[in-house]
Amino acid sequence: MGQTMANQKTDPNYKVVAENRRARYDYAIEDDLECGIILEGSEVKSLRGGGANIAESYAEVSDGELWLVNSYVAPYDRARSYPHIEKRRRKLLVSKKELARLWSDTQRKGFTLVPLVLYFNHRGIAKLKIGIAKGKKTVDKRATEAKRDWGRQKQRLLRHGE
Repeated sequence: MGQTMANQKTDPNYKVVAENRRARYDYAIEDDLECGIILEGSEVKSLRGGGANIAESYAEVSDGELWLVNSYVAPYDRARSYPHIEKRRRKLLVSKKELARLWSDTQRKGFTLVPLVLYFNHRGIAKLKIGIAKGKKTVDKRATEAKRDWGRQKQRLLRHGE
C-alpha cells in the first residue's frame, strides 16, 4: 500500500518532479487522489531530469475519461526525431468508481480538480496526486495567511523564550 515518509526519503526511486505550491493557498482541498498518467518515452526521460510544471494546469473529466490539461513537460533534447508536444493533454488513470465520484463532485458540488504533485513512486512509476478542491475567496486566503503568520510568530516566541 502506501509508504511512510521516512521510507520515501531513503527510497532511491521516489522523486518529486513538480509541485503546485499555490494550490493549497488558492483552494480548500477536500480530498486527494493518486492517479497514473500516460506518458511518451521522451516525456518520462524529461521528467527524470526534473523538467515539468503543473502550476498552471488542471484536471477535467470529459467523454468518460480523466485528463490533465495545460501541464508542461520540457522537451527532451536527445529525442529530436520524435519530440513530444510540451503542453499536450495527458490522460490520467483512475478506476471507474473514482472517475464517477470525480465527475459527480465537479458537476454537482462545484468542486474543481487541481494537480498537487507529480512524482515517481517507489516502483519508479510516474504518478500525479490531484486534489478535489473548492476555490477560496480573498477573505479565506487572508485568514489562511494570518493563521500561518501566527504559527511562525508562536514558533519564534517559543524558540527565544520570550
